Amino acid sequence: MKTVDQLTELFRQQGLRVTPQRQAIFSLLHGDDRHPTVESIYDAARAQMQTISLKTVYQTVNDLAAMGEVVLLDLGTGSYRVDPNVEDEHHHLICTHCGKVRDVPLDLPDVRLPARYRRGFSVSAVEVNFRGLCDECAAQST
Repeated sequence: MKTVDQLTELFRQQGLRVTPQRQAIFSLLHGDDRHPTVESIYDAARAQMQTISLKTVYQTVNDLAAMGEVVLLDLGTGSYRVDPNVEDEHHHLICTHCGKVRDVPLDLPDVRLPARYRRGFSVSAVEVNFRGLCDECAAQST
């Protein structure tokens, strides 16, 4: 993910306002590989800045997604996850108990959908989600 300064410049180039709240969000996302929920970003930002709103966080991550700087993931965990890793092809490993998400840098070139199943679709991307228990949740269940 781009640095705070790079995202600040990108927002300005797009004619978007750059506020201290938005810069706090940029800072929280930079280097975060945990795929935070929008709500957890809000909680972390609010701890630093009482004046931030949940609407600002949603708007900022949606603006970042529209620019291709993050991907918003709906992984069935109840909340959108923000994936700042847009540089590397990857899939996801998802804990079915706690919702933890981790990148899986696998290249799966042989995953293809046979024509008989496409029925009027043109496939442009493949996303694989591996589901199971993370080590912490597995240890608690024994």
